[in-house]
Amino acid sequence: MQTLDRPVPVETAAELDALAAEHPLVLVEFYTNGCAICQSIEPVLGNVARASDVVVATCNPQTDLSLVERFNVQSVPTLVLLEDGAEVGRLAEGFQGAQSIVDFVEESRSG
Repeated sequence: MQTLDRPVPVETAAELDALAAEHPLVLVEFYTNGCAICQSIEPVLGNVARASDVVVATCNPQTDLSLVERFNVQSVPTLVLLEDGAEVGRLAEGFQGAQSIVDFVEESRSG
């Protein structure tokens, strides 16, 4: 299966579900416009996409408010790891470097 070497923007729950159905491991960054930490983490997410087999998605949950409730997004950036469509890990601790995020993905996934 082809992995993607850059983050994929998703705008709706349906788009996120379709991506998760197509790829076994998806890391979603929930962000908001004007969030400086979110902007600074975006190039890091590109590095994560290239350095691992996870598909990285970026989503502004304000475009589909059902995502805020579904994933309990209380701060941004929030990184949620989906394995086979189910949440298996969450990282909501502000800016993270690429290696920290890759380590989080590896520690959170099963198998």
